[in-house]
Amino acid sequence: MNEIRKIAPVAIWDNFQKLCDTPRPSNKEEAVLKILEKMADDKGLAHFRDSGGNLVVSVPATAGFEDRKMVILQSHVDMVTQANSGSTHNFDTDPIRMVMDGEWITADNTTLGADNGIGAAAMMGFMTEDGLEHGPLELLFTVDEERGLTGAMNLEPGRLKGEILLNLDTEDEYELCVGCAGGGDLVASYDYSEEAVGAGQVARDIALTGLKGGHSGIDIILGLGNANKLMARFLRTAIRDFDARIVKINAGTARNAIPRESFATIVLPEGKVSDFDAALNAFASDIKDEIGAIEPKFAIAATNADVPAKAMSAKDSTAFNNACVGAPNGVQAMSTSVEGVVETSINLAIVKLGEGKAKVTLSARSSINSARDSLREVATAVFENIGASVAWGDAYPGWKPDANSEVVSLMKAVHKDMFGKEPEIRVIHAGLECGVLGSKYPHWDMVSFGPTIKRAHSPDECVHVPSVARFWDYLLAALKAIPAKG
Repeated sequence: MNEIRKIAPVAIWDNFQKLCDTPRPSNKEEAVLKILEKMADDKGLAHFRDSGGNLVVSVPATAGFEDRKMVILQSHVDMVTQANSGSTHNFDTDPIRMVMDGEWITADNTTLGADNGIGAAAMMGFMTEDGLEHGPLELLFTVDEERGLTGAMNLEPGRLKGEILLNLDTEDEYELCVGCAGGGDLVASYDYSEEAVGAGQVARDIALTGLKGGHSGIDIILGLGNANKLMARFLRTAIRDFDARIVKINAGTARNAIPRESFATIVLPEGKVSDFDAALNAFASDIKDEIGAIEPKFAIAATNADVPAKAMSAKDSTAFNNACVGAPNGVQAMSTSVEGVVETSINLAIVKLGEGKAKVTLSARSSINSARDSLREVATAVFENIGASVAWGDAYPGWKPDANSEVVSLMKAVHKDMFGKEPEIRVIHAGLECGVLGSKYPHWDMVSFGPTIKRAHSPDECVHVPSVARFWDYLLAALKAIPAKG
């Protein structure tokens, strides 16, 4: 929508339109990086990419602000790629189609990429807009954040010169984030036996749909349905009571998104189909009673399918599905020091099964590294118990709040002057890049903030338009208030 790019502040919305027009899945950010480099070249701004693939653009101070401390503005340029079932959107080639809905902007059946595209667009504003008042800036555009903070993990120490980092990846206005959880993934791989599907067997496709999904850190506290856990729960009944065997499962697409849908194919004796269907209907009713208030669109249905030549053996169907049933998921512990904050959680994110191989991806988070890894040990034990091999991904550190942070004090004062109240200070249960960046540059004084974004990592993602304008004004005021170098 060309009209969206004309919304105030144009410095953000015109640039966000450029990002929406440019496909930018994780690990496929080259096109958008080239656009950013051309913008820098057009303005005569020095820039470089480091060995981690991150882009840094230097913006000189405006007249009268040359003595200020150098500030790094930081956002990631990749986005989570989630689409509703039935969507034909190709995230590698197709632009994101924005939709205006009152005071909110969302996308047409896909993730919007406001996480973290709004922050990146604000940074682009310092390359496109004249007359902005600020000291010397470094614009740090990181890559591959959504798959595991890869760009931040590979950021080269010693190349950036700034002292203060403003991360623009928080998703509630009137809040400052001063700490975050660390995390780590694990992938369980399971080779299973297949057996012939004999006479008298029928096949059923099971579709579990309608869940909200969401960010596996920020939204984990909401008690949303996890499609993988719910499908495993029903398949346990199907396997145990109706001699079902699994043919394939396809569920979840991102380690950091709560899975919204699960699709499975099973075979079972023809004479048990009627009872199977009755059990499916009873299960649907039970789940609606349990989570219908928060997941009103939940649905599960079975339809006839072509009978395959082979299916997972009965023994392996039971073993694998039991592991999925028993795998930890959701909130595991709340913080004892910050009220209402999740301390430790895990997301049963992706299940793929077919043709003799199964793979399960889980993502654990905690503000305590030992708790994060203890939880990964629990999940590892569950899958190793059935003979699966388990590999751990690289863990990333959390961000410990700094009670003496000068930039947090400055941001609080600016916020009170602008909005008549101090911001809420938060520690979030998500893997902000600040934890990793701070391990590379321990002297940086850091804070994170942003406009209001809801349902990130799901096709319901939306950004509140008035909050974007306030975010921009707050950012400009904060940059004007940055003190002189000591």
